[in-house]
Amino acid sequence: MHYHIIIVGAGPAGLSFARSLKDAGLQILLLDKQSKKQITQPEYDGRDLALTHLTRKTMLELGIWQHIPEESISYIREAKVLDGDSPLSLDFDAPREDGLPLGYMISNHWIRKACYKAVAPLKNVKFVFNKSVKNVQTDAGKGTVILENGDEYTADLVVAADTRFSQSRRQMGIAADTRDFAHSAIVCRVEHEQSHDHVAWEIFQYGRTLALLPQHDNQSSVVITVPSNEVEAIEAMSPEAFAADIAKRFGHRYGAMRLISKLHTYPLVAVHAKSFFAQRFCVIGDAAVGMHPVTAHGFNLGLRGQATLARLILRALEKGEDISGYSLLRRYEMIHMRATRPLYHGTNALVQLFTNDRTPARALRKGLLHASRVLPPVKWMIKRKLGETSEPFSLLGRF
Repeated sequence: MHYHIIIVGAGPAGLSFARSLKDAGLQILLLDKQSKKQITQPEYDGRDLALTHLTRKTMLELGIWQHIPEESISYIREAKVLDGDSPLSLDFDAPREDGLPLGYMISNHWIRKACYKAVAPLKNVKFVFNKSVKNVQTDAGKGTVILENGDEYTADLVVAADTRFSQSRRQMGIAADTRDFAHSAIVCRVEHEQSHDHVAWEIFQYGRTLALLPQHDNQSSVVITVPSNEVEAIEAMSPEAFAADIAKRFGHRYGAMRLISKLHTYPLVAVHAKSFFAQRFCVIGDAAVGMHPVTAHGFNLGLRGQATLARLILRALEKGEDISGYSLLRRYEMIHMRATRPLYHGTNALVQLFTNDRTPARALRKGLLHASRVLPPVKWMIKRKLGETSEPFSLLGRF
């Protein structure tokens, strides 16, 4: 069967893109190798996402935010970055006339559920679950997607949203810059005695990075970044020993801690596609840019990218132009490259500096934090380099 658009990957980016085109009169097919239950009822996976105000606005406009339970949304009032044993901190707060916080914290599984709920009622969108894609190919007339079971679908445009390790991207001959940090992130939830007061912390300790991100009540999301060869030892710790270790490393600011979730581990690999399109084909979400989570740009950039592509397609439809034309896809690439490439390389440079424990790097890290405290232009430059000036909390968040 022929569709206007085939989207490979029914994660948040693919679902948001389908929702963005709800009034376009296009027939859309969403393919995913996961089961319907995995898509519609995803389990908590330890990942908590820091969302900007722009992301919240987009999610509201798409009818996604409305499907997230209010009690599942936390907020960030202030963010602090510390380095090693230095008492200095780089503080981010954003006094706003509207009284809004710096940003919001929502678990990944709630976002995935909400995205599906926003798309499910659409009559122009069809789902195929539990089917892996065997091959993607395009020519001047159409794009073709062949599944492992032999089913074949064609479309005017194929859009890949199938993770940072996208097979569709590879099959279409698009290379990617890949950075394996040889580190892993261990994520979980803890409960603590003292209130977090909605402050998010990022502590670049020597040998590991520790982040605590505020959740509801006296709960925080914990993210530990360590060399991958240390993961096994941490996972082998008893819940009591693990919580006590986190409390100690955090300087007992929140008092005693208790582990209230399983540990989830994710290898840290950043990816940036060298091109975002080919003939009748393009990439969005993590298939375009998979960020290191230290600056919390991943989901925010994914949502921004799909919105850019959808906006260009809607304009093309108004003018009666081809939704898969070279000029349209090239324009999408130019806009999204401009938005993502500096952040990608800036984030990688930040990670390289703040995970380098050699003496010169330690001195530079401390000097940078000190300069940012006493010289406002330096602090502004850091904000500008790593994220939109109006969204400084993005220096901190995580998955």
